Amino acid sequence: MSLSKHFCGLLSASLCTLLLSMTACQEKGNNKQCSLIPQPNELKTSSGHFTLNPSTGFYVSPELSESSAPIVDSFCQELNKVSGLQVISQPLNNTETLPKQSIIFKANAEIIPEGYELNIQPDGVTIQASDRSGVFYAIQTLKQLLPTAIYGNQAVSDAQWTLPCMEIKDAPRFGYRGLHIDVARHFFPKEEMKKILDLMALHKQNTLHWHLTDDQGWRIEIKKYPRLTEIGSIRNKTMIRKEWDNYDTTPYGGFYTQEDIKEVVKYAQERCIDVIPEIDLPGHMMAALAAYPYLGCTGGPYEVSGQWGVRDDVLCPGKETTFTFIEDVLTEVMELFPSEYIHIGGDECPKIRWENCPKCQARIKAEGLKANEKHKAEFFLQSYVTARVEKFLNDHGRKIIGWDEILEGELAPNATVMSWRGMDGGIEAARLQHPVIMTPNNYVYLDYYPTMNTQDEPLAIGGYNPLEKVYSLEPVPAVLNEQERAYIIGAQGNLWTEYIVSNEHLEYMLLPRLAALSEVQWTQPENKNWERFLGSLDHILAIYNVMGVNYGKHIYEIAAKYGVPSSDGTVVVTLSTMGDAPIYYTLDGTEPTEHSTRYTSPIKITENCILQATAKRENVKIRTFKKEFKFNKATGKLATLNTAPTEKYTFAGASILTDGLRGDFNYSTGYWLGFLDEPMDITIDLGKTTPVSSVKIGAMIQVGEYIFPPTKITVWTATGKEDEFVKQGETVIPVASADIKDGLADYSCQFKEVEANRIRILVDTTSSIPDWHGARTEKGHLFVDEVIVE
Repeated sequence: MSLSKHFCGLLSASLCTLLLSMTACQEKGNNKQCSLIPQPNELKTSSGHFTLNPSTGFYVSPELSESSAPIVDSFCQELNKVSGLQVISQPLNNTETLPKQSIIFKANAEIIPEGYELNIQPDGVTIQASDRSGVFYAIQTLKQLLPTAIYGNQAVSDAQWTLPCMEIKDAPRFGYRGLHIDVARHFFPKEEMKKILDLMALHKQNTLHWHLTDDQGWRIEIKKYPRLTEIGSIRNKTMIRKEWDNYDTTPYGGFYTQEDIKEVVKYAQERCIDVIPEIDLPGHMMAALAAYPYLGCTGGPYEVSGQWGVRDDVLCPGKETTFTFIEDVLTEVMELFPSEYIHIGGDECPKIRWENCPKCQARIKAEGLKANEKHKAEFFLQSYVTARVEKFLNDHGRKIIGWDEILEGELAPNATVMSWRGMDGGIEAARLQHPVIMTPNNYVYLDYYPTMNTQDEPLAIGGYNPLEKVYSLEPVPAVLNEQERAYIIGAQGNLWTEYIVSNEHLEYMLLPRLAALSEVQWTQPENKNWERFLGSLDHILAIYNVMGVNYGKHIYEIAAKYGVPSSDGTVVVTLSTMGDAPIYYTLDGTEPTEHSTRYTSPIKITENCILQATAKRENVKIRTFKKEFKFNKATGKLATLNTAPTEKYTFAGASILTDGLRGDFNYSTGYWLGFLDEPMDITIDLGKTTPVSSVKIGAMIQVGEYIFPPTKITVWTATGKEDEFVKQGETVIPVASADIKDGLADYSCQFKEVEANRIRILVDTTSSIPDWHGARTEKGHLFVDEVIVE
């Protein structure tokens, strides 16, 4: 739904017209500042503007006409719908004299694929490109320079249909600029997929990675195997929130017919977007096993999974019928998708069924697969599956992409690796001279929370990837040499949908992080600038409004940083917000207004209080910032880490433990310290001698994430700066049993009251996860959010 049908109904007529008339460029004194996302790689503005009128001609050179004329014609139709100009596109006759006020599209073979040159002068506009993609991306830039009404369907007579004068020479940094959408966990209709493709076109992305199959649902019609959609597309139950043993009783399903697929692929092609299908194998196949049980090692019975996560039952590579099934499915997939690549998944495939399957063991023996110092023979059985599927696809003129698990065992000869578990898999693959797409979960997993304010957010899988984190991704690791860097062919954002049940939520998680991702993918590193990007957001958000899509308003909300600069019992809070809007705050629990204290400098917190703050913004309502501080004898006191937390869970360091704040059930938001390889060992300077008799540790339990309680707390104290520490107490905590519940818990160590001005606390992790857990014998994570000394 566009703004003209919905959003304008919520606004005054004058404000609606203003929003529809917004353009990307504003005059700032003698300068012209343009808010284009992604930022072009070479842009030079000049004075003046080009005015479109009913006589403006759109001319396409013969070299471009066959491929690009439909793109130009579509742009003319969009323009006519909202401007009333009634312009038309027509072939360029090189012998005729063109009238002034023309827009000309010319071929230039020297411009790299997808690149373009745009020259806007008062008497005409020239666009040069070597292919239809370059023409398309030039038009996307033109659209951002026009009034935002170009993205809607309402005629706006008051808008100035002009283009600011400038010269742009632009081309993408990466040839692969992807977005992944999971429709297996939750299904999204073809209309929503088209809306996603429109957003991708706006952001100059060129690849939709469509995750069509998983344990929780099979979403693509395969005519030779009708039960894949008759049975495999429907799960009879779905787990409720994150309650792993609690389910609803509502069947859930949906799938795309082959005609639906063709329609979406055609819609994408018109926007210069390739659609890469993913048929995840040999794991994540419960939906297929439920439909055709003979494909598994045990023969079932199986059911479409109503629980998220990884299932032990996978395809059986010991049976030749399994490969017949795979090849039959991929044959129909190739008929529907003309993409160069087919994604075959390859991730999270447990080997336990193969270890106990006579047919799989026979296959291992027949193929001479051997274990090595890193992997069991079953890992090489997966490599066998991958190589065999790759050969089949290569023989049909296609290439495979797989998640970075395909590196385990032996990498298929021509495979492209999608590195999701950080950057290490991509580094390894590049050094093996394989193409790499970087999609590290700690930067561009868009199902992670976009804000720290998780308690007021829609439920998400966890994690924390805010706008700035996405923008900061550098896909080419510095550790690679020049030759190896050439194998990094692009970057991709991934949106998994376990907890995303509606179109509105899907868009909310994408936007505006998709804008940040687009500059990672398109803009050269030297042209990226966070402050410039922030200044450009208002315009892209105005475009989202006109397009009628939902996006996160949290970018306008208040951000906070907390510090403990000394041991005088003070926590210092620094507030900020995008654009430096005025901030007002209270400390007494009352709702802040414009009459409350205005924030001008960091706030010093010295006692229990509830800090609430708001920012004044025109026409934007934001949530009130709220944090409760609870003081104890360690709050506001300097803490020193004697052991190092896990690097990615270090955040602000030791001050997290003494800032008076308690974290929620998300370990990635910066309120927790995480330890794995070492115990937590800290020293707290209490500032002065004080009686102490208890230490309490706030910890998180998420056994599905391998996060376990502490196993021992040991406390020492000292009375002087140079005095040796004396052990005061030790509490041993039993290793967690199978019935332990996820949640937050405090663990204490009590001892006889002593005077102390320093206190040392050692908290042991779970060094070996117990046998009842799927990750038995591995190390368990320890997450601590506060140290409470009484």
